[in-house]
Amino acid sequence: MQDLVELLARQAPCDIESCSSGQIYARVTIAGIRESAAALLEQPGVRLAAVFAEEDVEPEGVFRNYYVFERRGDHCFLILTASIPTDDPRFPSLAPALPSVNWQEREIQDWFGIEAEGHPNPRRVALQDHWPDVHPLRKAFPINTVLPDFAGESHVYRPTLGEGVFQVPVGPVHAGIIEPGHFNFAVAGEPILYLQLRMFYKHKGTEKLFEQLPPAKGVFLAESVSGDSAFSHGTAFCQAVEKAAEMEIPLRAEFMRTILLELERIYNHVADIGAIAMDVGFVVANFHAGRVREMVLALNEELTGSRLVRAMVCVGGVRRDWSAGQVDQLRRAMDVVEREFRDLVALIASSDSTRDRLERTGWLSHEKARALGIVGVAGRASGIDLDVRRDHPYAAYARFSWRVPVYQEGDVLRRMQVRVEEVFESIRLIRDAANNLPPGPHRAPAQVVPPGRYALSAVEGWRGEILYWVRFGYANRVERCKVKDPSLNNWPALVEAVQGNIIADFPVINKSFNLSYSGTDR
Repeated sequence: MQDLVELLARQAPCDIESCSSGQIYARVTIAGIRESAAALLEQPGVRLAAVFAEEDVEPEGVFRNYYVFERRGDHCFLILTASIPTDDPRFPSLAPALPSVNWQEREIQDWFGIEAEGHPNPRRVALQDHWPDVHPLRKAFPINTVLPDFAGESHVYRPTLGEGVFQVPVGPVHAGIIEPGHFNFAVAGEPILYLQLRMFYKHKGTEKLFEQLPPAKGVFLAESVSGDSAFSHGTAFCQAVEKAAEMEIPLRAEFMRTILLELERIYNHVADIGAIAMDVGFVVANFHAGRVREMVLALNEELTGSRLVRAMVCVGGVRRDWSAGQVDQLRRAMDVVEREFRDLVALIASSDSTRDRLERTGWLSHEKARALGIVGVAGRASGIDLDVRRDHPYAAYARFSWRVPVYQEGDVLRRMQVRVEEVFESIRLIRDAANNLPPGPHRAPAQVVPPGRYALSAVEGWRGEILYWVRFGYANRVERCKVKDPSLNNWPALVEAVQGNIIADFPVINKSFNLSYSGTDR
């Protein structure tokens, strides 16, 4: 990243604030943020991974925006920080040239009341339209605030125009046991012309709840951000705390974390593969996938006490060690899971009608995926070659090699195929880690994080890139915790992918992305 820092310095005044744990912080002026970002994004392989804000009461009494950049092949993050005066809370929006930050900048507006000047769509995104004028992440906003009863519509959709064009609303309450999201289709006959969606019906105030928590309690809150990614979110939070504290994690704990992260990936990918088959009528394949998923969930419970791998990760490592018998059980289980999963893949491949329903359905072009900043499975199916495990190694991933499957076609079939190949790679990673599991302690002693320390952490959850940024205050308490689930990036891609398809294909397109309402709402 040093050459990018030098580029910044040539382009505008820039102060290096700190360099540690694979991240460089550079202070720039908020007035010049568009020029600074444009200069960085012109460089090959550079992308803007996240934009977020905080209110820094002590000692400066300012708002501060953070712009997280990464470059393919460079393990370091470059984080630009820019102060914003509280008496003039506004910043130049990057969204006109960079659609990937659309929602993120609007979140800053909602949470902090900092105006994104020049934003192409400055409507509320995280707060519903009928909420009063409040900004919950300001320090002066008490967490126990009771808001008055709301009145008016929660969201007004743009009208549907044209002869024979109709609106088809779906949600926010759905028929399945899922969380709320409102999908408003405009259709002419069967084809979908466009989709408007609205999230944040179950905002939980997670980032506010992190404030003043000790790290040990923060882990459990992180695990609740998105229940099917509990271990990934918990690990991302723990890594941020560990980096801020400059903790050294035992090697055995790093191997165990790697294994559990991959088990979480497997059980979710298998479930998605079965659900995609189910949504095109291949019920038998879904039942078979359910059997394989249950094998992994049962193994999770044997290894951790939780089918969804909760309450296992902790700051400094993992909470419980494994016996030799448990490691042997893990190896045997992987043999069975691989055999059964191969049968499932062969079963789905034998169905020409399934392939016909999935191929060219829900197409997302590489250009749109890149412009929207799509990550994870959906990105890799559209030619976006990103994987945090490889690009910013954590846990024990740097000690192993594996293949990152990438396709260019961007349809439902390739999103399923990415999952299939990732399951096989995960099984291989688990075997390698189990066969080389080192002896030693499974966690490091607890440490107090000095006030003012901060750090960024990244984890490749099974959906994609998860980011956590923490700053510590006094008495070992979290002052600010930013959470970015991959779904926040990827929901806008669903809007693009459904266009031109028929409503009957929406369920399978939606399932091929399988985004988290909870992770988005937080």
